[in-house]
Amino acid sequence: MATIWIIFIAIAVAGWIVQGTLQSRFKKYSKIPLRNGMTGKEVAEKMLRDNGIYDVQVISVRGQLTDHYNPLNKTINLSEPVYGSYSVAAAAVAAHETGHAVQHAMGYAPLKMRSALVPVISSTSKWVMWVILAGIILIQTFPMLLWLGIGMFALTTLFSFITLPVEKNATNRALRWLSSAGITDASNHNQAVDGLRWAGYTYVVAALGSLATLLYYIMIAMSGSRR
Repeated sequence: MATIWIIFIAIAVAGWIVQGTLQSRFKKYSKIPLRNGMTGKEVAEKMLRDNGIYDVQVISVRGQLTDHYNPLNKTINLSEPVYGSYSVAAAAVAAHETGHAVQHAMGYAPLKMRSALVPVISSTSKWVMWVILAGIILIQTFPMLLWLGIGMFALTTLFSFITLPVEKNATNRALRWLSSAGITDASNHNQAVDGLRWAGYTYVVAALGSLATLLYYIMIAMSGSRR
């Protein structure tokens, strides 16, 4: 049991480092302007056109690092610092989110799997912790309740790991297009690569954290069944 707590601490430290580095890098790269003066919105719209996609809208949303693609209404939602900014960071984020729109248009399998899990995760997330807590309390009288909660939580862990190839693929699409379309050049492309790399690490840490938590609950269930 002590080993799992060491893992939790290591993941927490890694998450803190990744988040701090990500914010620092994007703050730095947000000060580096694109030579062509294109905003994040214009970058996303051009990447859509270059990929023959004309039914996706680029809109602005409040917050910072709240950028995302919504496949339900086909919108690329760019945060205010990205939507109107003409920095390398804005271009990288806009292209990454547009990469998800390209995945959607092409029927990229991992994205379809993740999208299919969204409604399931949304419904189970409201109850999973309550089921697990009740299962731990009643582990001697109703052990299957905890295993039910573990099964529900396992879906969240699966979702986290399916997200990894989806995000990696969107980043690769973004970086290839940024370079081929001349949005970035030799003077700033590495900054785009670096920023998106650190953004990707956040998903890795989240997936590992979810896996460690799942294993912890399994250990509790197994130790309870041996009593």
